[in-house]
Amino acid sequence: MTEILVIHGPNLNRLGDRETGHYGTLTLEAVNMKILEYARQLGLKTDIRQSNDEGDIITWIQDAHNRFGGIVLNPAGFGYSSVAIRDAIILAGIPVVEVHLSNIHARERFRHHTLTSAVCIGQITGFKEYSYLLGLKAIYFHLRGEITD
Repeated sequence: MTEILVIHGPNLNRLGDRETGHYGTLTLEAVNMKILEYARQLGLKTDIRQSNDEGDIITWIQDAHNRFGGIVLNPAGFGYSSVAIRDAIILAGIPVVEVHLSNIHARERFRHHTLTSAVCIGQITGFKEYSYLLGLKAIYFHLRGEITD
């Protein structure tokens, strides 16, 4: 069974009580339960992690190539500033789907482009917690060879 690493970036530990218009009302724990259930339906295992520390996220991505079939990554604010996370994605050598809860293209101009999206196989944005589920589905189809670059 293929295992997928799901990474929640900074401030996502505060889901449910921060900017609910953008991010929804579900807590991170509730989002994780949806991810686990949907992954099970797809026949995927998941390892779900969250950190506010850029270094943790870089290390997890670097180490992923030995263990995971792919990554669903919500870099959150680091997506706009972290060349190091971008480089780690390249080094990992496995498919990464970037996800965002809010529609970053309908928000402030500085959010319209992330440094990380160009080195991912795709980006899903604006579907609240369903962005993660769509990301899992994209990884699933990519690993089956049904989606190619």
